[in-house]
Amino acid sequence: MLTQLSIKNFALIDSLQVEFDKGLTIITGETGAGKSILLGGLALILGKRADLSSLKDKERKCVIEAEFAVKKYKLKDFFSANDLDYDDQTIIRREILPSGKSRAFVNDVPVRLDVLNALGDQLIDIHSQHQTLQLTDNQFQFQVIDTLATITDEVFSYQELLKTYQTTQKELKKTRETQADLEKEHDYNMFLLKELEEAKLEKVVLTDLEAQYERLNNAEDIKTNLSASEQLLSDENVGILNLLSELQVSSGKLANIAPEFDSLAERIKSSYIELDDVYNEIMNLQGDVEFNPEQLEEISGKLQKIFDLQKKHNVLAVEELLAIQAELSEKAQISESIEDVILAKEKELSAISKQLKEAAKIIHKKRSEGIPILVQQLEKILATLGMPNARFNIKAQLTDQFYTNGMDDLQFLFSANKGGNFNELKKAASGGELSRVMLCIKAILSKYMQLPTIMFDEIDTGVSGEVASKMARIMQHMGKSMQVFSITHLPQIAAKGKQHFKVYKQDINEITTTHLKQLHEEERVQEIAQMLSGAKISDSALANAKELLKS
Repeated sequence: MLTQLSIKNFALIDSLQVEFDKGLTIITGETGAGKSILLGGLALILGKRADLSSLKDKERKCVIEAEFAVKKYKLKDFFSANDLDYDDQTIIRREILPSGKSRAFVNDVPVRLDVLNALGDQLIDIHSQHQTLQLTDNQFQFQVIDTLATITDEVFSYQELLKTYQTTQKELKKTRETQADLEKEHDYNMFLLKELEEAKLEKVVLTDLEAQYERLNNAEDIKTNLSASEQLLSDENVGILNLLSELQVSSGKLANIAPEFDSLAERIKSSYIELDDVYNEIMNLQGDVEFNPEQLEEISGKLQKIFDLQKKHNVLAVEELLAIQAELSEKAQISESIEDVILAKEKELSAISKQLKEAAKIIHKKRSEGIPILVQQLEKILATLGMPNARFNIKAQLTDQFYTNGMDDLQFLFSANKGGNFNELKKAASGGELSRVMLCIKAILSKYMQLPTIMFDEIDTGVSGEVASKMARIMQHMGKSMQVFSITHLPQIAAKGKQHFKVYKQDINEITTTHLKQLHEEERVQEIAQMLSGAKISDSALANAKELLKS
């Protein structure tokens, strides 16, 4: 419910602040007084795009703020889904800056226009004679029937099941595409996998293998250098060990002569022991070194195979080849088991399809039972609104297709005249007739569900007298369970409001501004009397206005 509205620097409005109550609120005013400006301001709050032409003073920003009581609308999930702070008294603010930029806020949290638009749809429904497309929308027609048939919960459950069905369909399609891709690549992948498995990479340490290759490949050089080293150490005449032995004898004699030579003798002794140990190791190494062409060829082949694989797969390490091998192995396993996955998905999809069909049949049955109730109520109310020959032909035909709200094709046909042919609403009804049909539908829906605030913008165009009075009573009755606004030129409707506001213009210092004023009882009498008789109010018009307000 809209409880407060504040508009600053918008179109012809300099500053306006007003509070609204529940029930039927009437807004009147002369043509051109600015009622459309008021609706334009509300449209911005509901997410309509804005531009600089909205600013009254191009140097100041335009601010429109509306407060809504939203407790009855069950919007906590919507607020949570859009990261908004929920409050039972929600404030929506729209700002248009002199630069042309626009900002929107819900409870001081910035929001995108699409979110504001989605929220606005659940708060206010602005309806005029020229805005009847919703009535001809198939989804809206389903909503009306489902509300009367009290199957909104069943339809919601069906929709949740349909989401699961569609998700499973997508998964099955993706799995089949994967199978097709795997089949295309299967033979080549298996060749690559076999090639990697035969290389037995799990046991390979590349650095060790390369070291073995270098040792075998250079066996002759190793043996030659070891032999030369042995000769240098052990030659009888000039061998290092023999010379060092003689040096050791000399240093020992020096140590016997004076203690200061002890250290030198010890160092020479240590050098002899170390080189003697080196000599023994060289002798052992010479025994280990042998030229083995077969082993060299084997290791060379293995290294070449690894290098070829690295080049083929564009990697630098054995670990990367092992990762590719694991991936190919996984693909091979998937390829072998994917048929079972597809069969399982098909079985799952079939089971969901069966559930959907059963749910759709229940929905169809209840819709078929609810349609006559809707037709009876619509035709009854329309008869009181000057359309006694209005007839509806509404049918829900069960199909084999899964739609968003069941498996029904809906035929919503209308005939306004006696003996006339049934046709689609938009073809069979005039603008005024569509407005009355919409009023009837909204009135019926208000008995079954909590509707957002509805604003009828001159929906009464083209009617008068008793029909206008009946329309007024319908709106007045709707106002008992919801908030209803009616922008009207008809005194019969104006008199039925719980609140009455007048839109008017003022010229001050050659500047025109639009204002909105709530009328007290005597002012209402004057306003309705003026609507009855024109600018010159007669006594009979005043008396008639008082009578209308009492009825």
